Amino acid sequence: MNATVRHQLKARRVQFDFDQTPLHWLRDDPFATHIINGIHLLLPEGELWFCRVYNQALPLIQDEQLLADVQGFIRQEAVHSRAHSKAQLYLERHGLSVEPFLKRVEWLFGTALADAPFGLTLMQRKPFKKHWLVMRVGIIAAIEHFTGVLGQWAMDNESWEQNGDPTMVDLFKWHLAEEVEHRTVAYDLFEHLCKTQLGFYVSRQALMAIVFPLFIYFIAEGGRSLARQDSDKAARKIGRKLIPQVLIQLQQVGEQTRNVPTFGFCSRPRCVGSPHAFIRSMKATPSKPWTIWHDRQRPRRP
Repeated sequence: MNATVRHQLKARRVQFDFDQTPLHWLRDDPFATHIINGIHLLLPEGELWFCRVYNQALPLIQDEQLLADVQGFIRQEAVHSRAHSKAQLYLERHGLSVEPFLKRVEWLFGTALADAPFGLTLMQRKPFKKHWLVMRVGIIAAIEHFTGVLGQWAMDNESWEQNGDPTMVDLFKWHLAEEVEHRTVAYDLFEHLCKTQLGFYVSRQALMAIVFPLFIYFIAEGGRSLARQDSDKAARKIGRKLIPQVLIQLQQVGEQTRNVPTFGFCSRPRCVGSPHAFIRSMKATPSKPWTIWHDRQRPRRP
């Protein structure tokens, strides 16, 4: 593993009050609002799963600095999970049911990606237990690569500040800034646990090919599940669209409003399979992710 100077990853204490946040928190853009709100449904369970997997990996880490990074990563992800869980209550206050989609997310992380996937206790026996653990660390690395690139997109993009509810914008900018901050940790851990560089490279590319479409699907499906319940007739049409139609609209809305990254941006090679050098070269400085956002943040609502 390449030696680099790392700073300490800290879990920041944050509070968000969504009592005054409208359902369509991106003004005149129900599509982008519902697609982004779908993240609230996916992340709480997913990030707690990250924490469980990484806690199992801690005894296998032989590098003290990497161990500290992973522990900081776990603490940050736990705070992210709690913040988005609170946002689920905001959705329910607006009359949207989140339980049906949450059950699908819980199945993904609690059954398909569990310690004993689909009840296969064989996966908890040697040598399968370690191999399955490393595989799941690799899945997290693939997801974190994608969220790191999206985090950089959010740091470079100011449309949310111009069009969005300040509190919800604050939540996403804070979270994505921390995704940029810890963008290399999952990659470093996966590399550290792999036995060979060839195995690391091949498995990483394979996992990216699997994770990218699944990530896009769950975000799009989460947005559709919310849009179908919207009292606004035009917004409900989003929920009736097929996934390919949603991706076409993602491209169109991203080009028109910049409230969401376009599908073209999300599917670029740097998003789905770029090397570590690109992750480390991202413009945002890892030591000041909170400052990146708050230095240019508009005043919060009184």
